[in-house]
Amino acid sequence: MNATSARPADIAAGRKASRPWRSRANISAWTLSAPAVLFIAVLFVYPLLDVAVISFTDPTLSLVNYREFFSSPLYARVLGNTFWFAFVVTLICLLLGYPLAYVIVRYGGTLGFALLLVVAMSFWTSFLVRTYSWLVILGSKGPVTKLLDWVGFDPVPQIPFNSFATTLGMVHILIPYMILSIYAAMQKIDPNHLRAAASLGATPFQGFRTVFLPLSLPGVVNGCTLVFIICLGFYVTPVLLGGPRDQMIAGLIGEQIEELLEWGFASAMAVVLLATTMALLAVYNRLVGLDKLWG
Repeated sequence: MNATSARPADIAAGRKASRPWRSRANISAWTLSAPAVLFIAVLFVYPLLDVAVISFTDPTLSLVNYREFFSSPLYARVLGNTFWFAFVVTLICLLLGYPLAYVIVRYGGTLGFALLLVVAMSFWTSFLVRTYSWLVILGSKGPVTKLLDWVGFDPVPQIPFNSFATTLGMVHILIPYMILSIYAAMQKIDPNHLRAAASLGATPFQGFRTVFLPLSLPGVVNGCTLVFIICLGFYVTPVLLGGPRDQMIAGLIGEQIEELLEWGFASAMAVVLLATTMALLAVYNRLVGLDKLWG
């Protein structure tokens, strides 16, 4: 028997031999993932389906909740306001986060460790605590108001409860996501690439523009996607730091449930928000790949 004729038989025998192992591996995989899958199905998928059903059946089986949402200029303005805040916060986080991640990766040492520790501590601190800290800092008895009074502002402008305070608080809360995403991508860049560019005559700026920046773009895309999508569903900070004109869709959903008891209409808005988020994730998955979202 020559080698060419034996090869298909060997391959078939190998496949038969590997099937039991593959079957056992599948059983082990399902056994290990079953608790998490069950947890997600009961506490995440089922409530989402229930919300979708309520959006069509409360008060009666119809599309009245969706018709009311898409026909009202007020709700269209709130939806546009949500996307605008998400865009502005994402842009500011990128402009502030990219240079900081660059310094942490490129210079490292004590400075890099200290900066990374500050970012991590901010990331680990509760959303609510950070939002209330801004209420204290920007409030009528806070240090910023006292400084403006000492400088000579009369009357002292009201800093919280407007777009500036909302944007400031959201940037503070979400910028760790941007920094850590870009930092993870920058850490994978081989320094030899920059040395090779320098050996070919590239200046430090040319090396950054033509080598470092393109290689760090996956981290930029991941960070922008994370920050933008989290912004779309942000609730606590806009409610506590923003004014009536800065209302976002998550705050409007809470208002419909807590004050007006309009469960059907609130569910319809939640479904619209969820569909928007899923559409963005689908675009990201198509262009980049959802498995690369966390680096």
